[in-house]
Amino acid sequence: MASYNRVVLVGNLTRDPEIRTFPSGAIVADIGIAVNERRKDQSGNWVEEANFFDVTVWNRSAEVVRDYTSKGSPILVEGRLKQDVWEQDGQKRSKVKVAADRIVLLSGRGDNGGSAGGYQQQGGYQQQGGYQQGGGFRRQQSQRVTPPAQDYGEGDGAGGFSQEGADDIPF
Repeated sequence: MASYNRVVLVGNLTRDPEIRTFPSGAIVADIGIAVNERRKDQSGNWVEEANFFDVTVWNRSAEVVRDYTSKGSPILVEGRLKQDVWEQDGQKRSKVKVAADRIVLLSGRGDNGGSAGGYQQQGGYQQQGGYQQGGGFRRQQSQRVTPPAQDYGEGDGAGGFSQEGADDIPF
């Protein structure tokens, strides 16, 4: 039978990232995330509960967490559950952690340490605004930047696509 181990969390950091560097050059960040859940109790009143998760982030993502987040920063973590097992005082102990595969910082510049600003891709295309370190993208509807035709490659300047009927596109 096949297995599937995936988790996506959106919450706030409970503490500043704890960074360790190994002699091999690998960097690891240990962070804690609080994820709030809002639900109705038996009497119909709204109750808010916090769930706390420990997350391990490696290499470039760990550098981003170190440089751009602090306690309270909103973050999205995508990864897998991993059980750590150790022995302490003669007793076996274990804890389930999240091993992060991807992180997205959800705050902008000045909002608890996130990074927002311009992003420039190779080839002359420039998308302004909204790019966030870690892969997130917030679209700004008031700005529209069109890349120059020569960046599409060879041919008619439209990447091999015809412009006929372009006004019929419903979006």
